[in-house]
Amino acid sequence: MDYVGAVSATYFTDPFCAWCWGVEPHLRRLEVDFGDQVHVSFVMTGLAANLQEPGRAAALALATLDATEASGMPGDARVFLRDPPRSTHPAGIAVTAVGEQTAPGPFLRRLREAILLERRPMDTSDALLDAARETGGLDLDRLRLSFGSSGVLESFGAQMDRAGAVDAEHHEPGRGRVRIPAVEFRGEDGEVHGVYGFGPYASWHQAARAAGAETSGAARLEPLRALAEFGSMTTAELSAACDLPAPRVTAELWRLALDWRVRPRRVAGGELWSAA
Repeated sequence: MDYVGAVSATYFTDPFCAWCWGVEPHLRRLEVDFGDQVHVSFVMTGLAANLQEPGRAAALALATLDATEASGMPGDARVFLRDPPRSTHPAGIAVTAVGEQTAPGPFLRRLREAILLERRPMDTSDALLDAARETGGLDLDRLRLSFGSSGVLESFGAQMDRAGAVDAEHHEPGRGRVRIPAVEFRGEDGEVHGVYGFGPYASWHQAARAAGAETSGAARLEPLRALAEFGSMTTAELSAACDLPAPRVTAELWRLALDWRVRPRRVAGGELWSAA
């Protein structure tokens, strides 16, 4: 696809990062505000190579609790406490492999839901293929071969190197890579307008505008249309995408649920909504 004239947004992330899950509403609002003006690409950073290190899984569980409180996104820290995954790297490698076939955004989203809402470790080929099957539209046989291919592993390594090459002032202390979630917007002049770490959507919007993106001027989305456009969404995401206060969008969603037009799925800390 040709993105000439569009602003590029390089998003440094990891499927297991609860703080990245916390900015999923930002991604929805970014698309609503700017449409095709901003093209997002994903860079996998490799959150934790070995979750068997003492205290590492517990630290991610605590981060999940902090992130869900700060963002309003539901999340279940027990994924890191009860039979935790061995490593976050297989999921990042899987996203890289999917990226060889198509845009990996939908698969990455399915992984985030599976990990942080459904408490699935997502650290084996079989589990990751299940997520790919649930995403749909992917060549599973090709993907199975790609998981262990040298080309995909090299690409994943290159992405981690890219995360480490970001200016050290934006690194996570002691990790040798950029603090995630991080997004760098670039316009035609190539100048970087970056946002590093968790923060309000306003910082993303300002950086996109500084890079040259123009707001789309589209009408505010209604919840049903947002669900049709984006698929499953949390209340916080619908609040962002529809530009509605959380209490108002919550009331509207339950009204639609009573009319059997949307379906709520109870998850730890909230609901995940989908069109009926």
